[in-house]
Amino acid sequence: MPGKDHRIFHGRGPHVSRRSALVGSAATAACLFLPKPGLTEFLPNAPAGRALGTAYPRRDGPLKVQGAARFAAEQRFPGMVYGALVYSTVARGMIRRIETETARAAAGVVFVMTQENAPRLAPPEPFYASPTGMAGSAIPVMQDASVHWNGQPVAVILATTQEEADHAARLVRVDYEEAKAVTRFDDAAAQAPIAFYAGRELQYRDGDAEAVLAEAEVSVDLDFTTPQQTHNQIEPHAVTVAWQDGILRMHDCTQGVDLSAITIAKVFGLDPSQVHLTAEFVGGGFGGKTLWQYHILAAAAARLANRPVRMALTREGVYRICGGRAPTRQRVALAARLDGGLTALIHSGTTMKIAQNAMTEPFMEAAEHLYRTDTMRLEIRAGVRDMLANTFMRAPGAAVGTFPLEVALDALAERLAMDPVELRIRNEPEVDPTTGKAFSQRALVEALREGARRFGWQSRAGERLGWREGEWLVGTGMATAYYPYKRFPGGAARIRLGQDGRALVELAAHDMGMGTSTATAAVAADRLGLPYEDVEIRYGDNRLPGSMIAAGSQQMAAIGAALTAVRDALVAELAALVPAGMALHGRPAEAMTIRDGALVLTSDPAVRMTLADLLAGAGRREVSAEATAPPPSEARDWSMHSTGAVFAEVRVNAVTGELRVPRITGVYDCGRILNPTLAASQFRSGVVMALGMALMEDTHFDERSGRIANPSLAAYYMPTHLDVPEIDVAWTGIPDPEAPSSARGIGEISMTGLAAAVANAVYDATGKRVRDLPITLDKLL
Repeated sequence: MPGKDHRIFHGRGPHVSRRSALVGSAATAACLFLPKPGLTEFLPNAPAGRALGTAYPRRDGPLKVQGAARFAAEQRFPGMVYGALVYSTVARGMIRRIETETARAAAGVVFVMTQENAPRLAPPEPFYASPTGMAGSAIPVMQDASVHWNGQPVAVILATTQEEADHAARLVRVDYEEAKAVTRFDDAAAQAPIAFYAGRELQYRDGDAEAVLAEAEVSVDLDFTTPQQTHNQIEPHAVTVAWQDGILRMHDCTQGVDLSAITIAKVFGLDPSQVHLTAEFVGGGFGGKTLWQYHILAAAAARLANRPVRMALTREGVYRICGGRAPTRQRVALAARLDGGLTALIHSGTTMKIAQNAMTEPFMEAAEHLYRTDTMRLEIRAGVRDMLANTFMRAPGAAVGTFPLEVALDALAERLAMDPVELRIRNEPEVDPTTGKAFSQRALVEALREGARRFGWQSRAGERLGWREGEWLVGTGMATAYYPYKRFPGGAARIRLGQDGRALVELAAHDMGMGTSTATAAVAADRLGLPYEDVEIRYGDNRLPGSMIAAGSQQMAAIGAALTAVRDALVAELAALVPAGMALHGRPAEAMTIRDGALVLTSDPAVRMTLADLLAGAGRREVSAEATAPPPSEARDWSMHSTGAVFAEVRVNAVTGELRVPRITGVYDCGRILNPTLAASQFRSGVVMALGMALMEDTHFDERSGRIANPSLAAYYMPTHLDVPEIDVAWTGIPDPEAPSSARGIGEISMTGLAAAVANAVYDATGKRVRDLPITLDKLL
């Protein structure tokens, strides 16, 4: 490709201006990140002794390729039985009669549970509705005959094999008394109030944007839609549970071991210490692996039957009871002067939710923080529908919000006769557009320029530059990527440091395939001044310290802050052991650190005492400390966001409308990169998932019945290997001085921007401005 040399480009480090200009186009360290046959990835290691930035291979890799990593549905208890669910077929109403006699008599069936014999349970607490809530909704679980959505579990079958349980579930007959349900988007939207999310109303006004729009020299005013989408993690949801000596033991696939344990403990009236929940290996989460009704039903049935239970959902079962991304209708209107400066930015619209949760798709967040404008109006309304609970899905808000914003900017650039990259650069703010806070670190302009260079972007002045190759119409497009920095409270860790200089780090964190244990070991090695190989990590257990969740691209920030706190506590423990007469004796712990297997004076590392001598002298084999991270004040004081630039080439068949994406370039500004191998994988995986959002993914919600009509991979389309193009990824690598480990999250940003880049490329190729996702061939014919 023209102009490409496959470099990772870096800035000057944390001591330059916090807006971090690039040093020309010079780059340190070459790196190839193209999945092309015959090419080998060269992943540069950091200087010796520095764990952060080193491309360590994933610690869990060998276990997974050997089949030795045991997931939730592969755990076993003696005497275990298998569960299957019966799902409602109406959107709202009451169970008039449920016939289970035939199912009870079926071969292998050991127990059947319905609302008639289910135990009394408290409603689960949803995420954001409570500081410890982890449930998808607050709907009571099988407590009466009420039906709240089409697909709600109405019976549980336990049998000696999965096949027997599935067969018996098909024998259950249910009669319903249907009630009027709100299932149409238009009906719910007509009564939709201003949405409330994460502690605030989703609206913002600065000036009279509508009036400015009406008088603008140049403007665009466009409507967009995005569909409902369903989670399809490679590991379907599952849990294996047993009641042992008054303890509820759960092997789960959760993104939050501690909060899930607390939530289910409250449902059953238990103390959280009576729930032991583990999730060492999780096959993808993306926001959907929280606490759902099947967890509670499995635990309740296991208690009544006095048998351990494995409840592994089918793919259809996931579609019926585990939520996904809500649909949206959005409007973006932009006004500008002839020089391209924005004078008005309006981003408004409506999404759907259920009455019993606190989740709203916050699609206006990118518009809040990306561009400078004279006036702004942002507003989200949330209609309430009788449907499966909506929930978090990779890059909630930003994934669907960047699509209309960035397509509208492309349309505005055309009307201004200006290059789309240049338009974005001209509207780069000096401070946050809505809060007025200084940026902790931001290099979006550099990412835009580097992305254009790597991709071989041809500057344009409002004209389409697409071309034709036989039947194929070829075009290119670009967009900005965006995701906010987050760090939730609850980060904590424990470190045991031995006389041999090896450390065991324990924390209730999660690895859903992104390499958490690998990155955590590198951060711990950095904090403790130890070789990476001398750090062991234990995670995925609610009995370990912390209440962390793997969500919002914030887990590594929580881990980094926790490891700094526990390192300081460990130094204090060691300082107390220094014997009289030693140069370190009597020094304040704040003046010391751990380096190269020794306790040293920070200002003069020559003043030191080896850990082996220190512990031996104190008669100790090890020293341990536990600490909690301080509150996340950094995002209160600074504007902290990750950004990026995404470029795409498309080919549209002029005869059939078939759409292909042969190449994508993404350059991301996310602070320091802790491990280039893991980062490349994360960025690429987000791009692949975003490609599905752009071209394929669409949950068909039947508004007549409230039922999902395509609950399987046979009818819900996602990218396969042949759909995935060359993906060239790079990053600025400029440390963020306000973030723990100087790194912001990377798990979700590459999910954003691509849908708009593809849509803009389609316009360049065909002249058709597609504003409704997914971009399917019927929209191109």
